[in-house]
Amino acid sequence: MRNMMLGFLALALAACQSAPAVPQSATLEPASDAVTVPPLPALDPGTVPPDSAIVDQSVTITPPAKSVPTKYAAFSGMWAGRLEGTSEAKVAVQTISPNGQVTVTFAWGNLGDNNPGEAAGAGKILGRTLKLGRLPNGADVSLVMLPEGTLAGTVTLADQTYTGTFIKQ
Repeated sequence: MRNMMLGFLALALAACQSAPAVPQSATLEPASDAVTVPPLPALDPGTVPPDSAIVDQSVTITPPAKSVPTKYAAFSGMWAGRLEGTSEAKVAVQTISPNGQVTVTFAWGNLGDNNPGEAAGAGKILGRTLKLGRLPNGADVSLVMLPEGTLAGTVTLADQTYTGTFIKQ
């Protein structure tokens, strides 16, 4: 469970990998203009650090519908950063409903005792904060939209808190 949480945080913080597809909630209708994140070129395994945050290349990000408030729509897309300045993390905010419900994929590199991984999750935007439900690895993740358009991320896993800033990719 701890590894899953770290993965989600890593996805939010690191912008070098791709995220796995997340099933959509039955209440969310995919937009007809859904965009699949283009696959990255194949990399030589020797060029990708073994502790990198990797998001499955098949992750789909559905652009928010016109009925989604602008302040919520700003969270849509792929975000990357580093937790504690060292561990890669990536967050793919895949869907956003008009009431602020979201689906995400989170990936992380080495984080504490957790090996790199990824996890699918869901959450809700309240004000400027996107709070995810507890990830399968036990991680709690929250992302706050800052005035300059970056996200301040906090991941709590196994009684450890990791922070970092995410930049939209």
